[in-house]
Amino acid sequence: MSYTLGIDIGTFESKGVIVDEAGDIVASASSPHKMIVPQPGWAEHRADEDWWHDFKVISRELLETSGVDPSEIHCVATSAIGPCMLPVDDTGTPLMNGVLYGVDTRAEKEIVELDERFGADTILKRCGNALTSQSVGPKILWLKRNRPEVYEKAAKFLTSTSYVVFRLTGEYVIDHYTAANFSPLYDVSVQDWAADLSEGIADASRLPKLMWSTEIAGCISAQAAAETGLAEGTPVTAGTIDAAAEAVSVGVREAGDMMMMYGSTVFIILVTDNRVQDSRLWYAPWLFPGTHASMAGLATSGTLTHWFRDEFATELSKEAAFATLAEEARSSPKGAKGLILLPYFSGERTPIHDPRAKGAFFGLNLTHGRGDLYRALLEGIAYSTGHVIETYREAGQAPARILAVGGGTKNDVWLQATSDIGGLDQIVCEKTVGAAYGDAFLAAIAVGAAKPGDIQRWNPPKSTIEAEENAVYARQYRLFRELYESTKHIAAALSEDGE
Repeated sequence: MSYTLGIDIGTFESKGVIVDEAGDIVASASSPHKMIVPQPGWAEHRADEDWWHDFKVISRELLETSGVDPSEIHCVATSAIGPCMLPVDDTGTPLMNGVLYGVDTRAEKEIVELDERFGADTILKRCGNALTSQSVGPKILWLKRNRPEVYEKAAKFLTSTSYVVFRLTGEYVIDHYTAANFSPLYDVSVQDWAADLSEGIADASRLPKLMWSTEIAGCISAQAAAETGLAEGTPVTAGTIDAAAEAVSVGVREAGDMMMMYGSTVFIILVTDNRVQDSRLWYAPWLFPGTHASMAGLATSGTLTHWFRDEFATELSKEAAFATLAEEARSSPKGAKGLILLPYFSGERTPIHDPRAKGAFFGLNLTHGRGDLYRALLEGIAYSTGHVIETYREAGQAPARILAVGGGTKNDVWLQATSDIGGLDQIVCEKTVGAAYGDAFLAAIAVGAAKPGDIQRWNPPKSTIEAEENAVYARQYRLFRELYESTKHIAAALSEDGE
């Protein structure tokens, strides 16, 4: 038998699987970690203690529980949260914590500066993306402005996946899909680092080598073999961002296919025939040459459910809390008795791109209980998701098929609210493991053990959540949109007061 191994490093938890030639999971493992929030608007991970530690723990557990000989694993692929910004020295040693993706909004001033320097229209045209909190370029410039001693020592600026691949192989690589999030450093039209737009930020010598996700970056080194239990010489792919691997795991591959990922954030990927240029959405080359993807992502989603559980369900065990809260939410009517949540607890990414946006429960009265609040929270995330779907339609990119994946697919209230508010049916596949499973499939493609179309056999559809028209949701969606617009000046003022 031959196997592939996939490990994904998430925001709060990492997961891994060993998969056989038929796509069956023979072992799975996970390892939790925390997101570090040193101050409002910042979000970090520790590269060694979180990313690399999780990979090592999961790899060894997978080998032990499966009984698979390491020599039978023919390829390894990894994915991780991203895009991140991690400076390392000339030995690959991290110089600080990794700065996370769009939930970290520290580079607001640098975004304005770079837009003024190069022109927002030029950046959108050349890079495929407007500069937002998701962009890595402004965060490198923030480092240069605020921690010059770290910036000067940095030999490379990596993302999370790049760092794990480096620890496995000694090679500094990044896939094109991830690199497109390094705006304004990556030119999508030539699919290479942009020397003129990188000036004063980071030239190509300080950035990883560009590759496609299923290309082999290198092989497991002797040191990595000793730490992970994997066999020295095992091929390792270039890897990608977790959301892309998650999309692959449920069969997103043709133009019109959309992934709806229910994780710490809701993240959406739509595969398209051509490049979509819209400042409200993100663009990247898809994982294979000649393909395109249009993306969107909320700032806080599953993170909000964790926050609510930890703050308002302390009497419940963490294992039972989500099931109990979901049951309480079911007892509340659609619309949560007139209660609306703005889910902007870490600002917001697409489509409003407002790092100063604030979270709020609006419409509270003395009849509301915990179940109403939790339903309103889930519906608030669904309203934001509906806003994204509306944006795709306005951009002429209505999805043809939507595949749902992630831990949130276990929450029927959240899933149904998203379908009803967005007016979309969602397919749920048999396996909802997510990115780690997608990694294992990409590893199989990399060594010729599978073709892209084989995912339909590996992970067929299981059920469909059908959209239902609801007058309450239609009305409250309009009010949700109005609530943000009418209060955003207050949120901005509160941000200024907190600076």
